[in-house]
Amino acid sequence: MQVRSTLVRGGIAVLAAAAAVMVGAPSALADDGAARGRVSENAGTVGYRLNLDGGGDYITKLFSLKLSDGSTLKLYCVQITVGMRTDVDMVERPWNKYPAENSPFEKNSAKINWVLHHGYPGVGLDALGSTLSKAGVKVNDGISEREAIAATQAAVWHFSDGVNLNLTKPLAENNPAETNADVAALYGYLTGDENKGIAQQPKPTLNIAADKTEGAAGTKIGPFSVATSGDITSLSTELPDGVKVTDADGKELKSTDVKDGSKLFVDVPADAKPGNGSFSLKVTGELDTGRLFVADNYAKKPAQSLIVADSEKTQVTAKAAASWTEAGAPATSPAPTTPGGAQSGGGDLANTGVDAAVPFGVGGLLLGGGALMLLLNRRRSRA
Repeated sequence: MQVRSTLVRGGIAVLAAAAAVMVGAPSALADDGAARGRVSENAGTVGYRLNLDGGGDYITKLFSLKLSDGSTLKLYCVQITVGMRTDVDMVERPWNKYPAENSPFEKNSAKINWVLHHGYPGVGLDALGSTLSKAGVKVNDGISEREAIAATQAAVWHFSDGVNLNLTKPLAENNPAETNADVAALYGYLTGDENKGIAQQPKPTLNIAADKTEGAAGTKIGPFSVATSGDITSLSTELPDGVKVTDADGKELKSTDVKDGSKLFVDVPADAKPGNGSFSLKVTGELDTGRLFVADNYAKKPAQSLIVADSEKTQVTAKAAASWTEAGAPATSPAPTTPGGAQSGGGDLANTGVDAAVPFGVGGLLLGGGALMLLLNRRRSRA
């Protein structure tokens, strides 16, 4: 009996270990090149509290988000009905990854982008006052930072959430009539006829989109299309001997050869054994005004989505993987086309290094472990 119990426990341990591998494996996919960080709880700049049509008043704030590389972003809210969280990672995403379906954000993203590029802090206070004056918009002795934050956030909410500023009494608190008038004036300018929209979404800091990630020895796997707003500072590989990262002509590439729009291939020699490998790119570049940040694992931990109000330098890394069979053998599965993102330069990032054989190996362990437990249970019943 002792032997049987030990074997049963061993079978359970195998199953538990296999399940742990399956649960743990997706975490390797997180290295997707997207910038990420957390909202700083006590940082940022507060504007005025607003009155919105239909009731309700909302505080405005130019949020501060600290990125993983230590740099800091300034952002506005684009999801007024969802609470802010400081305990979740916010991750850079294309506009079509906005988490709320059927939101006005989808059809108004170009208008929001225009607001950010023509409001504060995209435009400095002095320049903003001058622009309003030239447009025939009257403000009292220029525009203050709190006024600019309140009006810009109100204009963003107008397009992202379909709400309107109460123009009779824009501010919820007891503030001078001049302050109320300035906020209403800037809001009217940002949401008025001057706003023609900026439909071109800012480029991602770094994105690697794969047309094909599988192939056979003796072929070039790819292309892996690079989209970036910055400069590639590093190209590193984890590939077997003889396998190289090249251009379409087979020329081996260095970091200085890679830029926005480059197409990379994993070139596998004909005598290579079946295997897999990966390469990584590191970039230093601008995280541009208009880039969207969404809570990681939003479905389980919803958090207010944010949008970049002023560009900032940052560093990110992306990793892409490829696998191959022996020469002449078919690929293990049809090569899928990576879904396209809304931004110029392509789609979602390539898978990032999880061995395609792992799920099948784990499945085998699960089946084998289940069979072992069934056999032992039958023997126990007979005994």
